[in-house]
Amino acid sequence: MNLPELDLNGMISFLTELLETPSPTGFTEQAIQLCEEQLAQLPGIVLERTRKGALVATLPGETEGPWRALTAHVDTLGAMVKDIKYNGRLKLTKLGGFAWNTVEGEGVSVFNRFGDILRGSLLITQASAHIHGQDVSKSERSDDNMEVRLDARTKSDLDTLDLGIEVGDFVAFDPRVEKTEGFIRSRHLDDKACVACVIYAAKAIAAAGKKPKVNTVLHISNYEEVGHGAAAGIPPQVSELVAVDMAAVGDGQTSDEFHATLCVKDSGGPYHHGLSQRLRALAEEYRIPYKVDIYPFYGSDGGAFWRAGGDVAVALIGPGVDASHNYERTHTEALIATADWCLAYLLN
Repeated sequence: MNLPELDLNGMISFLTELLETPSPTGFTEQAIQLCEEQLAQLPGIVLERTRKGALVATLPGETEGPWRALTAHVDTLGAMVKDIKYNGRLKLTKLGGFAWNTVEGEGVSVFNRFGDILRGSLLITQASAHIHGQDVSKSERSDDNMEVRLDARTKSDLDTLDLGIEVGDFVAFDPRVEKTEGFIRSRHLDDKACVACVIYAAKAIAAAGKKPKVNTVLHISNYEEVGHGAAAGIPPQVSELVAVDMAAVGDGQTSDEFHATLCVKDSGGPYHHGLSQRLRALAEEYRIPYKVDIYPFYGSDGGAFWRAGGDVAVALIGPGVDASHNYERTHTEALIATADWCLAYLLN
């Protein structure tokens, strides 16, 4: 049996729109809404939101069967305003795990509670080489040494307060999406690339006039980057869960930007061997290019559900992403492989 044809152009277009939609953890409503609009087009789908804002979409299957679920997360790395400094600039607190040097010099958007979006840049406090000389390269990139320079006439904390900015406002880093030679380069491919793969796999099944083998839940979580995304929201009927999240590319890893990867162990320990083996068999049956890998500094929504007491088999697949939690890059070949793997799992 051949897999239904994937709408690659549609998937890349949706991914681009999703990447350009700010959604740091805790500020994900607009991105969740985009996903909901895509999934609402599917026949027979039931859409719900959890109390903490995740999207739960239930697809009717050919049979009731033991239910399955796929989960991917739409929240990204970001920040919040921690302090408004005497000079009008902003001190931040991180959302998610990243190093300050990976976002130094990036453009940012600050969202105040009145709905205004104010632009700025993230800089080290000693940014000018003409003023600080070698101290610019030697200075530690830390919470205390990084600040947002707002694109506004502000020289004091009172000036900044007058702009409507307050402690607790969300800050998003510019994604800077670029597509070239089959590559997609952007911040936040973790995990918006996988959200696009999951949604467009479901859309391909519907376009082919098919249904998943059994009732299947698509869970789009919104707190993964802080560790508890899918801890709630997976229905009790679900017996197995496939987390779809990026594969980390780097020294000592088998993953690359042109394959999907099956992660068999991360910082939380091994995934379910039986389900992982089934996914390997499906990849080989449908000639889906894949790797197998282990990530020592990595966690997923599958692990979050297990830690919350979820009694299900959990496995993890996803496209290879270079420079994870930095300025990331993947290739359309890895996205196609991941979406096809989701398709094979849904249909078998």
